Amino acid sequence: MYREFVPARAVAAAVACTWHGSAGWSRNLRILPDGCADLVWEDTELTLVTTGGEPVRWLLPAAGRSTGLRLRCGGAGSVLGVPMSELPTGRIPLTTLWGDTARRAEEMLASSTSQRRVLEMLIAERLAAGFEPERSAYAAVRGLGVTAASVENVADDLGISERGLRRRVRDEVGCGPKQLHRVLRFNRFVRRIPALAAGRTSLAAVAADLGYADQSHLGRECRRLGGSSPAAMIRSWSRQDGVSERFQTRRP
Repeated sequence: MYREFVPARAVAAAVACTWHGSAGWSRNLRILPDGCADLVWEDTELTLVTTGGEPVRWLLPAAGRSTGLRLRCGGAGSVLGVPMSELPTGRIPLTTLWGDTARRAEEMLASSTSQRRVLEMLIAERLAAGFEPERSAYAAVRGLGVTAASVENVADDLGISERGLRRRVRDEVGCGPKQLHRVLRFNRFVRRIPALAAGRTSLAAVAADLGYADQSHLGRECRRLGGSSPAAMIRSWSRQDGVSERFQTRRP
């Protein structure tokens, strides 16, 4: 089971959603890259999960239950207070970044009946303390999300140099603008998986619509960014009966 929730208005500028999930059976979870970062609570520890430009593997026990908060693409570095380019891909205990603040949050999470609200309160405190994302960083992400986007054009639209754009994107997302453009295009493909699984469109049509050179180009990008072929990703989604496209699972 996996469900997403609209964040509270106080944190909506920095938070894409909160979520809750339970494993149901022992499985290897594959978190697909989308430029976002998640704070994840698993009963004992609060972790930061980043994907960069590759899928992250996460082994879930059958009784595993998780609650999370997803920071918007383009603002994670500011909210966390550290450039994303300095953080490794994967799971990081939040205590290594926030120390006592994270430990107090873990104590509150352990005793609360609404972990999602505790996570929102944590981010609200960060925003109130001045750890607020720059609007220009979100504008850069929107620009790079366009199919025909180029680093030069996005920088011109924002009135900054290409070097300034690269620094801003790396600080907030953890990769350069070109890599983020690839990740965002791949994420748009991932959102097409339900239609592909239902037979309402074809891989060739989706590849052309998203600006890939051809279907083979789409296939190569899926293997690099998602860890498997488009056909395998579609089969995985179908086995889950539509559970979040961002989280793909493989039975052991």
